[in-house]
Amino acid sequence: MTGGHTADVVVVGGGQAGLAAGYHLRRRGLDFVILDAQAGAGGAWRHAWDSLRLFSPAGYSSLPGRPMPVQRGRTYPDAAHVVAYLTDYERRYALPVVRPARVRGVHRDGSRLRVESDAGTWRARAVISATGTWWRPFVPAVPGREVFAGRQLHTAGYRRPGDFAGQRVIVVGGGNSGAQIAADLAGYAEPAWVTRRPPRFLADDVDGRALFDAATARHRALERGEPDTGGVASLGDVVAVPPVRDVRDRGLLKAGPMFARLTEGGAVWRDGTTARADAVIWCTGFRPALAHLAPLGLRAARGRVRTAGTRSVAEPRLHLLGYGDWTGPASATLIGTGRPARGAALEIETLLHG
Repeated sequence: MTGGHTADVVVVGGGQAGLAAGYHLRRRGLDFVILDAQAGAGGAWRHAWDSLRLFSPAGYSSLPGRPMPVQRGRTYPDAAHVVAYLTDYERRYALPVVRPARVRGVHRDGSRLRVESDAGTWRARAVISATGTWWRPFVPAVPGREVFAGRQLHTAGYRRPGDFAGQRVIVVGGGNSGAQIAADLAGYAEPAWVTRRPPRFLADDVDGRALFDAATARHRALERGEPDTGGVASLGDVVAVPPVRDVRDRGLLKAGPMFARLTEGGAVWRDGTTARADAVIWCTGFRPALAHLAPLGLRAARGRVRTAGTRSVAEPRLHLLGYGDWTGPASATLIGTGRPARGAALEIETLLHG
């Protein structure tokens, strides 16, 4: 597709946040297009590791308007089920997705914003950025990273434990991905799970439903000027999903302290302890994927854009959706992205039509 196009709204990103935005934009009767860099529906879920499971049952993992069906034989659906659900959602609501369409930049262009992509250029009255974080993995600057001779990869590049059969693997990171991948490797490899501080497991009966409620309660308390409840962070770091719980209860999931540096053949700790390693998996999180917004000059601290709700403070024609609590409580989750998407659509309707 070449040439110029116009739309009331351009949504950048066709994953769960972009589809939720599309649903609410359609309900508001706005003319919009969703530009998605992926080859097919499903967003980041298309690239998840094989054993990944949701933290919540299907009924608590739905986008607005369409409940996620139960996956036969599973309480917590896998990534393939989520991809199938998002594919069906996109078709059910006939959302206007153009793909593959990688957006190179969003520019001010008089009364409109100009969105340049490798599938063409759109001039829009408003833009919703919904690119998420998966495409910007974060790896800390640990001494010796450049000399380690083994394999290094991030959570985003991990697929299955069989790829590391019989190897000595150091898994770095005390969050959910670190715990899940360390548990996944048990029985296939020799994993050593290391964290900067001891990981805190949530109670076994806590899943994504409780996390969403905690994030929402924190957001409402802050809006009312009440003391910070701590939100999800107050509950712990690691959700004890069944595979993690099983390996933990068998004594095969124990975290040790973070190493001080890597060497050519392994790692060294502050007390002089050494360990050989064939691979290091960095389960160290992600940062917002906002390179396409660079022409607008909006960057603030920690790579975020200053927002009021989902709206950019410096550029009111721009909304950001699905990047974490700073763009809506639990907005980076399936169940949590619907509410801020609805708010963004309403604000855009008001902006365009008063």
